[in-house]
Amino acid sequence: MTVQSGYADIFGPQVPRTGDGDQTATFALASAAYRDSPVEEILKANNEWHQSAVSGGRTWTRIFRPNLGEAFSTAVIARMLGAGRKPLIQSFGAEPQVVVEHCLAANNIRRERDNLLTIVMVLCGLLFLPGLLIWLLVFQIRTTIAKQEGRAGALATALLVGVGALAVIFLVKMPFSGFWAWYARAAVVLPVVGWFWAKQICERTAKDLRERWNSLLSGSSVGAKVPEAVPTSPKETAAEQLRQSLARLSAEQQSNSVFYAGPKGILGMGTRWGIWQLAEDLLPADPTREIHPFRSWDVIRAIHDQLRMLERGPLNTGGFTKPSIRHWIVTPVGENTKEVSRPEGTDVEAYQVKSHAIQDICNKQQFGAGDRHYLGVQWTLWDGQLVITMLITVTVLHETLRIEVTGHALGPVHGLFTSKPEAKEKEVAKSLKFWETRKVRLPLVDADEVVRLTARAPLTWYPPLLNWLGGSLTLPEPFGLRHAWADKPWRHRFMADDALRAATPVLRVVHAAAIRVLTENGVDTEKFGTRSAFLSTAVQDTSPSKADLYDA
Repeated sequence: MTVQSGYADIFGPQVPRTGDGDQTATFALASAAYRDSPVEEILKANNEWHQSAVSGGRTWTRIFRPNLGEAFSTAVIARMLGAGRKPLIQSFGAEPQVVVEHCLAANNIRRERDNLLTIVMVLCGLLFLPGLLIWLLVFQIRTTIAKQEGRAGALATALLVGVGALAVIFLVKMPFSGFWAWYARAAVVLPVVGWFWAKQICERTAKDLRERWNSLLSGSSVGAKVPEAVPTSPKETAAEQLRQSLARLSAEQQSNSVFYAGPKGILGMGTRWGIWQLAEDLLPADPTREIHPFRSWDVIRAIHDQLRMLERGPLNTGGFTKPSIRHWIVTPVGENTKEVSRPEGTDVEAYQVKSHAIQDICNKQQFGAGDRHYLGVQWTLWDGQLVITMLITVTVLHETLRIEVTGHALGPVHGLFTSKPEAKEKEVAKSLKFWETRKVRLPLVDADEVVRLTARAPLTWYPPLLNWLGGSLTLPEPFGLRHAWADKPWRHRFMADDALRAATPVLRVVHAAAIRVLTENGVDTEKFGTRSAFLSTAVQDTSPSKADLYDA
């Protein structure tokens, strides 16, 4: 058994262990797979750049509408594991494979429930179809009335009671006799019996799903059980394909290729909130000698080596945690693009641009079309809720060397995903002291929900029809689990402080390393030092801005 990034790799799918740190964002997103809230709740998590939507569905078949957990799990699995899927945006500060595995586990739980509900539907419903259709019509009318304003709730309940009374009268005053009389009685009674049977099944499953939802957000993270992702024999092609899809997902998460979408910033890293540029002429320190030739990569390599020392300091007072330092290839895309395309060819292997190609891009692609190179130093803080990224690029045009440092920040996932399950209660007036109220605990699954789940169960075997009838969740594109539902970090005082404080030491380390390389190669660094001192002063009073919005 091997341990990687806090997960035990057991024959394939990674299973999170209890007590893992830095996984708040991951488990918050994964908890959506187990939720029983209305699907429209996720629209509250839309941000200014990324918009989810609930699409499809027929207005006359609201009974087939999915809830949040059902729609989220189905959409995420289809988007992240589907055949021929589009490229994904990396989820910095989260583990997308863990989220997908919880979606698969939630679907497995629901599939077991739907299998039992299908049996109930066949035995107590489809064999007595006339009675089933009448009861479904009654519940559909009741649901429609209940959504109206005023005293609709009482009216809907009165409708159900009235139909029940008519059913009793029909059983007593049967207009015909013989076989059809008994069949008619069974058609009235057995759908009701099936409802009580289905209610027990639904409540048991709802309790299990809510316990998993609560565990993920309480720190005692429950592992996702995905046995179908572990092939036990060479003939299990479906399991092998799922295992390969999960492996491909993890490989793409580790890609060193990212996308710059104009005002939306670098997808997955957040918008650019600050920019500091040092640009001066390359003049020889000794007028009698020429500058020793060097390349942009030489400066970048020196900066890379110096950034590794960020976690060290002269005082034992905490300081930086160990950052992730990587070379990134940034591809420009349109602001409103709906699809991205990762670099391909002999210079790319397993979604990773090879080292020699990175050096070529760093040294040659500095002006005009093409990808660009950035050196990034990244911190994942607040248990994965805050991602701070500082990007450095070095360019040389004619005799001017420019060192640019930019700050990016990705905030916490929307509060919707961190909300724990609440007990279903309602306030009622006390019997004697009617001017006072008390809370009454309601069942986890009400009458309408039992009917909805039972009616959907047989159709879960053919999702396209179910989506056509009830609708589905449309995910924002280009899709990445983490940035699609991220808030801005500036609303959280301490998160904002962390992002702003990181800029000053990074900027000084970058400038110091660059100036040392220039000095070693015979460059006059007086102007570079003066400009660096000015920027070092200015960065201390920095504040977040929309650096990607040009007022032109």
